[in-house]
Amino acid sequence: MLMSSQEFRESLRAHRPRVFVDGDRVESVADEKRLAPGIAAIGVTYDFALRPELRPLMTATDQASGRVVNRMLHVNRETRDLMSKLEAVRLLCQEVGCAQRYLTHDALNGIHQATFRTDAEHGTDYHARFLAYMREVQDEDQTLAVAMTDGKGDRSLKPHEQANADAYVRIVERRPGGIVISGVKAIVTAAPYVHGFLVMPCRAMTPDDADFALCCAVPVDAEGVTVVARPAGRPGESAAKFSGRYGQSTGVVIFENVFVPHERVFLAGEHDQAGFLAQTYATHHRHSCIAARAGFGDLLIGAGALMTEANGLDFDRHAHLRDAMVELIKIVEGFFACGVAASVYGQADASGAVMPDTVFANVGKLLLATQIYDMQRLAHTVSGGLVVALPGPDEDHNPATAASLAALLGGRANIPYDKRIAVARMMEDLTASHTGGWYSVISLHGGGSPEAMKREIFRNYPLGDRVDLVERLLDRGVVADPTRKITRNRQPGRCCVQGCSVAETEVRPTRWSA
Repeated sequence: MLMSSQEFRESLRAHRPRVFVDGDRVESVADEKRLAPGIAAIGVTYDFALRPELRPLMTATDQASGRVVNRMLHVNRETRDLMSKLEAVRLLCQEVGCAQRYLTHDALNGIHQATFRTDAEHGTDYHARFLAYMREVQDEDQTLAVAMTDGKGDRSLKPHEQANADAYVRIVERRPGGIVISGVKAIVTAAPYVHGFLVMPCRAMTPDDADFALCCAVPVDAEGVTVVARPAGRPGESAAKFSGRYGQSTGVVIFENVFVPHERVFLAGEHDQAGFLAQTYATHHRHSCIAARAGFGDLLIGAGALMTEANGLDFDRHAHLRDAMVELIKIVEGFFACGVAASVYGQADASGAVMPDTVFANVGKLLLATQIYDMQRLAHTVSGGLVVALPGPDEDHNPATAASLAALLGGRANIPYDKRIAVARMMEDLTASHTGGWYSVISLHGGGSPEAMKREIFRNYPLGDRVDLVERLLDRGVVADPTRKITRNRQPGRCCVQGCSVAETEVRPTRWSA
């Protein structure tokens, strides 16, 4: 079943989660104005899948069942699936800034791989449980939030060393029919307006941390679950040309003695598998983040070009503005190219799923995380100072000032004042409001900090191959020493032994308008 955005909103009424926003208890998530931009943003992932021209990109055929499912609920089976997901997320985020639902996709793919591996090493039946659960999610076209980042407490201490054990979500009781969990997950994207949570470990675990090595599915309104959330975007603010319509809420999710039946448990104490699950999910998610921020970059490029035109300037005549725009384009398409490379070089694992290339996925995410501030600076450069020197939107309808402002703050004769100001306010919303600052922070830390990506890049980069190359050119001969750290990482013949498969999509919508 493929739902529409309206059906998604109505489906939320079937749940009664315990949600607080700005200190207020939310009685109906579907009707809460402070959450409406977030619900609308996820709604686009539903509506795009129903549009005939976008259907080849926004849906996929599940290999096991043969059913058509939303792209955000599909397990990638070949490199073209990775490329299609990349294109789909970019298209969605061109429309809404952050589509949020791609986290569901990333978690499903990570858990698919991790449960298969855990079963092979521990003789468990997690993978079969997970496949049954995933079929249910696909049949109902659900959206799930990823509850991965724990509160962490004193970060110098491991989970089992914390003074407050609830700083990490953990198993507090094992029953014949399931487990009981308690603890806190922070920074849960879209927490208030989803159908359920995928609880996952956020780090590698030691044997002493076994109770914290946990992965399970929990309904959003399960007994003992509380969501403390922030508003989505800037609902109700007249100046919020973009984030008043589309936004994202994040929430702290508190689990207090929540019972989870066995059929919804996908890891329960196998501490040696926690790190693999966390890293696998992170790779899928960073690949998606590349596309998401490329879509946001497209908004900055478009708004910057419109603002330049409204200011009466011309890129052909003003080289400094053209250079700034090219620099912005270079940044956006540069990190997106890493996503394309990560797709093309994706590799299948034993579970049958395909994962993006780890190095390229992390390089792309690291680039966008550290260059988001440059993107905003360049957008400001081509837009001019009017972006942050605007009168408040109420002045547009003030009879004492509106006429004067229209005459004095006009730009090109063929572009009305209200059109120029609308673009300026959108640029302000995207880059200079609290929403703009929020985009900066989630770009920097969302999907892991830059330090986490640097570690993954160094851990997976074939440094040993590069050393072998130089030693061969120096006619020194390579030292055959397996304990030699500098040569321990090697690449098994990328595009040499087995080659790579070309990632194709049936449509290329990011080059066109949605």
